[in-house]
Amino acid sequence: MVFNGWSCSPPAVPASSGKDKLRGQDVLKLTLALCGALLLSACVERKPATVAFSVEEAAFIKKPGTTTVTGHAFRSKPSGAVVNAAGEVIRLIPATAYARKRFRNFYGARKYVPHRDYPRDDTPDPAYGEYTRTTKAESNGRFGFEQVPPGEYFVTTQIIWGDEDALFREGGSVYDSITVTGKETQPVHVILSGS
Repeated sequence: MVFNGWSCSPPAVPASSGKDKLRGQDVLKLTLALCGALLLSACVERKPATVAFSVEEAAFIKKPGTTTVTGHAFRSKPSGAVVNAAGEVIRLIPATAYARKRFRNFYGARKYVPHRDYPRDDTPDPAYGEYTRTTKAESNGRFGFEQVPPGEYFVTTQIIWGDEDALFREGGSVYDSITVTGKETQPVHVILSGS
């Protein structure tokens, strides 16, 4: 079997005794396991965004608006204890084609990605950040954006805890999507918990 130029054929092992046959079977099992691991690793590769960032499509975020967006960002530990996104940056991102592709590549079908699964080589278009609004969460994980113009948005942050020197920390990145019509009489409220 050949996968991406890798040959998955087991090496030839002379079978002169029962013990040699066992080794041959072990080599075959190991080779098949390695081929399976290669196939699986190809399935989880995140691809870079293939849609170009459009300033025109994201420009609505810089227009004046009247809507307030409020929210609470937190994550539950396996023990059930709640960790708030205290002091974390909350991002309000226009749901452009570029952003949708980035979020689909990063989160897949989920609304949470563990810290250990963050891509290490992520470099978005510099204009993407220029057309993003940010605020910081309070100590209780609550946040707000004022004068938000109509449009569809992603709201995202990270909730991380554990030893800062650890290779992988607990928690991760969460997001949700909202729609602002401009006709709201109450704040648009969003919960960022990854659920």
